[in-house]
Amino acid sequence: MSEMFEAYLITFGWAITGSVSMGLGIIIALRLFDLSTTNLDEWDELKKGNMAVAVLLSSIVISLGLVIAAAIR
Repeated sequence: MSEMFEAYLITFGWAITGSVSMGLGIIIALRLFDLSTTNLDEWDELKKGNMAVAVLLSSIVISLGLVIAAAIR
């Protein structure tokens, strides 16, 4: 196997690992946020079309992405 192909495989493996890790991190953070707001069912509010909850949850996902991006650099 050539060195270039091996380097591509290693890079692809790390990309998959990072994607799975970020996905799990976002799922865990959203679950913790859901557990911390016991008097509000965010997912039910999203189904009803509540834009305020949608903006709140999207801001959580974006801020997690920014924190993870800063940690990677």
